Amino acid sequence: MDRENTNYEVLSDAAGRPIKAWTVGVPFEDEAKEQLRNLRGLPFIHKWVAVMPDVHRGYGATVGSVVPTVGAVVPAAVGVDIGCGMIAVRTTLRADQLPDSLRGVRSAIEAAVPHGRTDNGGRNDRGAWKDSPATHTAAWASLVSGYEQIVAKHPHIGRGPQLGHLGTLGTGNHFIELCLDEADGVWLMLHSGSRGVGNRIGSHFIELAKKDMSRFHIHLPDADLAYLPEGTEHFDDYVFAVSWAQDFAAMNRELMLRSTVEALKASGELPPFELAESAVNCHHNYISREHHFGKNCFVTRKGAVRARAGDMGIIPGSMGARSYIVRGKGNADAFHSCSHGAGRVMSRAAAKKRFTLEDHAKATEGVECRKDADVIDETPAAYKPIDAVMAAQADLVEVVHTLKQVVCVKG
Repeated sequence: MDRENTNYEVLSDAAGRPIKAWTVGVPFEDEAKEQLRNLRGLPFIHKWVAVMPDVHRGYGATVGSVVPTVGAVVPAAVGVDIGCGMIAVRTTLRADQLPDSLRGVRSAIEAAVPHGRTDNGGRNDRGAWKDSPATHTAAWASLVSGYEQIVAKHPHIGRGPQLGHLGTLGTGNHFIELCLDEADGVWLMLHSGSRGVGNRIGSHFIELAKKDMSRFHIHLPDADLAYLPEGTEHFDDYVFAVSWAQDFAAMNRELMLRSTVEALKASGELPPFELAESAVNCHHNYISREHHFGKNCFVTRKGAVRARAGDMGIIPGSMGARSYIVRGKGNADAFHSCSHGAGRVMSRAAAKKRFTLEDHAKATEGVECRKDADVIDETPAAYKPIDAVMAAQADLVEVVHTLKQVVCVKG
């Protein structure tokens, strides 16, 4: 790997455009590098691929990548958790106003927001609403016409929950947290995306892109990099569906935040409080139309947050580490981007084999959270050290608030 300056590293060869990687001082696995080399060889990449310090191998395309394209998009470069992202807000509560035991606070959140997945996602799935609240039904009314337009052309996308998932958390690395900032202020922060409907949209168009590659006799080094050329029917349909799923995801986070606030106010566990700052609501798996280096292009961020000068963003650590509210510096070489979190340093399967319940309990000491075998794959040591990740992107963002969770709800 060649060094271009002190801020990022460059992978370059004669076969493709450069890869600029903000990975100084953090692990950068060979499998992720190979994925990125395949990606940067696509003919419609604009300038280069930017890589964030939380980079790791992902399904289809690399997590922690920023991919500017002209004339085509790669559905797998967004993935199937379209619009996944974060929302956070500071409350008027102070740390000394929290009860000694936070178990009741955690229980109140868990009762208010469906989370997890049971019954194979069927009618008895605890992670979906059986009867959506009126606020959620009203919110769905603003989304339903776009959904119907998508399903009219792609009926397969309609075969699964939509309203029942609006305002629900999901599984995996999605979470709701109560955090303390550097001044002992109390924050609410959560992470989720477009749930089942986003998964269906992503999966459907990834397969359509693969079929189009076969139809056009285009051979790729990795079939998952199948793309949709601009001007084709599937391209227009995908861009519309992705935009809709991103709106669903943003609304999903807003509704969960509202449900969490209402539940905590009614819980009897906390004194009266209000919200003290406007919520930061940002995607980190999405497509955006932007202008960079003289061209209008599509920027696909998979595990990356937009960080234009002044943009507010959220970079969470693992469930036992610090998280950050940040302000973008507008770094042009990174296409105005930053990392979306700490980034995995090992697979879920590897984490389950390596760590014990005792390891996990020690790593999450002081946090009211699940400490059972089903969350071992989310234990902090499965992720990169967040301090190193933040140091590697010091020229991308500035830290505004440093948060440490005291309650963590996982699906």
